[in-house]
Amino acid sequence: MATTSAYYAVAAGGGDAAAPCRGALLRPRPRPPPHRLAFLSRAPARRASISLPPGPRGAGLAAATAEGRAGTGMEDEEEGPAWVELEPIGREEQLDGALADAQQRGVPIVVFWTASWCRKCIYLKPKLEKLAAEYYARIRFYCVDVNAVPQKLVNRAGVTKMPSIQMWSDSRKQAEVIGGHESWMVIEDVRRMVEQEE
Repeated sequence: MATTSAYYAVAAGGGDAAAPCRGALLRPRPRPPPHRLAFLSRAPARRASISLPPGPRGAGLAAATAEGRAGTGMEDEEEGPAWVELEPIGREEQLDGALADAQQRGVPIVVFWTASWCRKCIYLKPKLEKLAAEYYARIRFYCVDVNAVPQKLVNRAGVTKMPSIQMWSDSRKQAEVIGGHESWMVIEDVRRMVEQEE
């Protein structure tokens, strides 16, 4: 009879104690949280920050860091950027300016011909930006959206397939990699192309 009484409850509006509440079970009263979790209700503690004042301790730390790098070849080497954004070219004059600057410095440039509708171009661009960081300050990497430039510029470059990565030197196209396969393979082909021109 104890199980049957669990299905009876007093209605909220002051109904009879014997009126059945079909489909509803009485739930047990919630238990209070255990005492070991009581610390969660307290205000969070302030975070402590440590700063070393300039002086012998700070100098010792810098000396220890330099000593750890000694003999590894890292003492004179500065870290370059992790990636370099490809410089956009939107007009033929911009390409001519980039070529003239490269010719004056005696280095080639890399031009990435892309399109907004080309899925392979979208996947390839961040990988080219990482490659551009490897050659940072020596070789500049540029990006041309074929949909945003005059057709005359696209015809001048001889772009027929997307994505196309070209090496330009002495105001002429020297080499080209068509990105029709896996992006890591395209990057290796571009790296070989750059190494041969350097």
